[in-house]
Amino acid sequence: MSDNSNTSLITKALALNFLSVEEGMQLYHTLSLPELMSVADAIRHKLHPDNQVGWLIDRNVNITNVCVSACKFCNYYRGPRHKDAYITTIAEYQQKIDEMWALGGRQLLLQGGLHPELGLAYYSDLFRQLKQLYPALKLHALGPAEVHHIAMLESVSYEEVLKQLTAAGLDSLPGAGAEILVDRVRQLVSKNKCSAGEWLDVMRAAHKLNISSSATMMFGHLETLEERFQHFEVIRQVQSEKPEGHIGFISFIPWPFQDEGTFLNRHDGVANTVSGEEYIRTLAMARIMLPNISNIQASWLTVGKPVAQVCLHAGANDFGSIMIEENVVSVAGANHKFDAAGIQRAILEAGFLPRQRNQRFESIAAISAIGNNPG
Repeated sequence: MSDNSNTSLITKALALNFLSVEEGMQLYHTLSLPELMSVADAIRHKLHPDNQVGWLIDRNVNITNVCVSACKFCNYYRGPRHKDAYITTIAEYQQKIDEMWALGGRQLLLQGGLHPELGLAYYSDLFRQLKQLYPALKLHALGPAEVHHIAMLESVSYEEVLKQLTAAGLDSLPGAGAEILVDRVRQLVSKNKCSAGEWLDVMRAAHKLNISSSATMMFGHLETLEERFQHFEVIRQVQSEKPEGHIGFISFIPWPFQDEGTFLNRHDGVANTVSGEEYIRTLAMARIMLPNISNIQASWLTVGKPVAQVCLHAGANDFGSIMIEENVVSVAGANHKFDAAGIQRAILEAGFLPRQRNQRFESIAAISAIGNNPG
């Protein structure tokens, strides 16, 4: 491709116009890493002219490890009658929330498997109990696959599920279960989970109700490069459909497949081959391809501190959570750790100012002491 062609596409991207899949792939293939980072960084600074990088304190608690999806990349799930199957009790939630509260966290990321016996009444009752116990608690809970599963169990619409959950205390929807939003890939890695269209339709319903959400992409397994760009395209399309004044997707988080001990690795021989450079290039393309999603998060949990710090110069403006607790990707090889001091120090080292935030990306009182705690 000619330099003139790339110049035209860069100009288009910097104007925050949508690039096609083919145009995005052209930039990915033909620009050097510094060039790609420069374009993404310029877009980031258009959307966020300050020099701040967001971070938050929350806790990722699994409602249950029982799941009938049997995704090939997940080591965490158990069958309904497995000896290790569990459903988290209210007493266990209280212990976990109290620990989070002591560290300054006010948000619970609540996820679980597709449990065949837990329906809308169960989740509504759970959310109400948690909000009664902790009125200031924010519930970032249940991804689209879980909402779809509940809707199928109850024979009701996504909208009805979301309305009842919101009435019970749901604040926002995580973007879990997206993997790659192309059905060819989903049939290979998570064939019992909702389809790409169903995932997207749950998010459409959430956005109509002005439930803010995040979007994710787990890549580096059986997808093609073109399918990664198709994933960007459908996420961007759903965001463009949200009602005027509604938040929609507030952030996008890409991370590489964690392969350690997974069925996909053991049985199918699929390994995570995403290098640091490939992750940075992919994150930069997320910023370029998704100009209508304000916040792009670097997944330090899966790629580590140094690569994530470089991503702050390649389009990312957020470092996500210190992850007091995370059970799913950590049992597949993601073992990086941060505390509040460490995450702030990492942001400062990269040349940015840390900004403690909530799920709606609103600034909250920052933890001021950085100290010498290990990061």
